[in-house]
Amino acid sequence: MKKIFFGSASLCLATFLAACGSEESTTGTESAEGGAGVSGSLDFYTSQPDADAQALVDAFKEQNPEVDISIFRSGTEEVVSKIQAENQGGNIQADVLLVADSVTFENFKAEELLLAYESPEAESIDEAFVDPDGTYAGTKIMATGLIVNTNEVTEIPTSWEALTDETTSGQAVMPSPLYSGAAAYNLGVMTRQDGMGWEFYEALRANDITITQGNGAVLESVATGDKNYGVIVDYLAARAKSEGSPVELVYPEEGVPVITEPVGIMANTENEEASKAFVDFILSKEGQQLASEQGYTPIREGVEAPEGLKTLDEMTILDAEAVELLETRDEDKAKFGQIFGQ
Repeated sequence: MKKIFFGSASLCLATFLAACGSEESTTGTESAEGGAGVSGSLDFYTSQPDADAQALVDAFKEQNPEVDISIFRSGTEEVVSKIQAENQGGNIQADVLLVADSVTFENFKAEELLLAYESPEAESIDEAFVDPDGTYAGTKIMATGLIVNTNEVTEIPTSWEALTDETTSGQAVMPSPLYSGAAAYNLGVMTRQDGMGWEFYEALRANDITITQGNGAVLESVATGDKNYGVIVDYLAARAKSEGSPVELVYPEEGVPVITEPVGIMANTENEEASKAFVDFILSKEGQQLASEQGYTPIREGVEAPEGLKTLDEMTILDAEAVELLETRDEDKAKFGQIFGQ
């Protein structure tokens, strides 16, 4: 088994040789208690793009027509703020949560807001991506790299230094860690890398990089030629290129941060059976094939990655200790705000 080890926390990302063959794998409602009989209503909170979240819900409902799912979709930080506000009010509305990174889930886990559920589908996913207490599991592999407008840039960069070079001053855009959970994770990881650190973000500010809300806004800015360079999650750039946008995805040679967009169930869910069935479906072979069709690198062994994306073992991973990232996230975001005047 090939593994990539993460710093002092000994966390790892890996490709995984599944213990259960695909013929033995069950999908969604077949593996949940009650099977196809699940019904009722669910509130699904997510930071996925609207179309992807709706497609996921629609695919689940094809097998579970008696389940009514309402979607709340926003950036991870706003989703988290909404849950925290609901918790303070004594009534969390969310049943199932799917947002950017494991650090967010670790925070909710520490607050005892997540239900422990060991999905049978998680047995086909490397344990490095699954919380050992069963409160969340990764759903896909998402790296952050560079997106470049190929109409405006003739020499495709290979390094993060392209964003700090004076020749690109005012030409780049990145998502805000105050809005995007992936960007918040990236901030924590990149500021802990030798050769990058906070000096990298200070250099970005000095080079007049534009800060926007999320990855979607970065894509729009670069694809339309408003900016020539951007910091973006890989699937959005690869998808745009496949649809004809004049963009190129770059995995910088120094390495890339990786998130797994985990899913979990809120502890106070009023429909535990349907929530478990929904989680099972997302992690199942069918759910992972849907993820691949949507342009994401699946987290489950045996499901092929879409064209244009690197597999995990082809990437150089930038890592950091998850516990430290959780403990310092607010401090990191505050320092970012000071540097960029936000």
